[in-house]
Amino acid sequence: MKKPSQAGTRPRRPVILLTNDDGFYREEIQVLFRKLGTLGRTYIVAPDREKSACSLAVTLRRPLRVHHVKPRVWAVEGTPVDCIYFALQKFLPRRPDLLVSGMNPGPNLGQQDINYSGTVAGAIQGTFHGIPSMAVSLLPDAEGRLDLKIAAEIVRRIASDVLANGLPPGTALNVNIPPAPIKGVKITRLGWKFYEPEIIEKTDPRDSSYYWIGTGTPRRVGDAGTDVIAAHAGYISLTPLHTDMTAHHALRSERLRRIAR
Repeated sequence: MKKPSQAGTRPRRPVILLTNDDGFYREEIQVLFRKLGTLGRTYIVAPDREKSACSLAVTLRRPLRVHHVKPRVWAVEGTPVDCIYFALQKFLPRRPDLLVSGMNPGPNLGQQDINYSGTVAGAIQGTFHGIPSMAVSLLPDAEGRLDLKIAAEIVRRIASDVLANGLPPGTALNVNIPPAPIKGVKITRLGWKFYEPEIIEKTDPRDSSYYWIGTGTPRRVGDAGTDVIAAHAGYISLTPLHTDMTAHHALRSERLRRIAR
């Protein structure tokens, strides 16, 4: 027999917060909004426009405007980190049980990507607040297409497990989903993608120079156990990222000891 205090109570539905760095209107996040709604009550608090490669930037020097798009969806004139602050302090009914950042229409693989990425930053910011958080990115097929239906189902399965079991303390999960046919899932460590950015110079109608920074074609470096290789070989890459950036192996290095003298 149930205790009197438990009689008639219903299990509390999980609260799931979604953000991205591509804009609240993107189809990728809207698909997740609907798909993850089968697991809990979903909310979108995301930038009102693209904010790619903004990392953990916070807007401090100008005011921000917010648009309530529809029930449980807000567009913020700011970065993914701004969005999470607004979600936690203004919009959500309570602390979320899960934060999902993405799905990004392109990979976030290797040590450089994860440090630049606004998508990954969204998950890291959630982890700073003690929320189980994951960043999700998609690799397009050879023709540049993304299968959002398959990807959303994969995210739903991972999200269900994280909701049930959590993640290790201080750890965010970076997920990269390749195009079909998917060979399986690998737990990976970060590899490297070396960029050689191209600086493109143009001239405006007033004969003044302006510039674009291009990414160029990155060179992937790593072995089969790294995210950059596993994802491009057809495996879903699950990479745990820790918020502690201390180089523990260097704490007792002689070079640092000499500096400290």
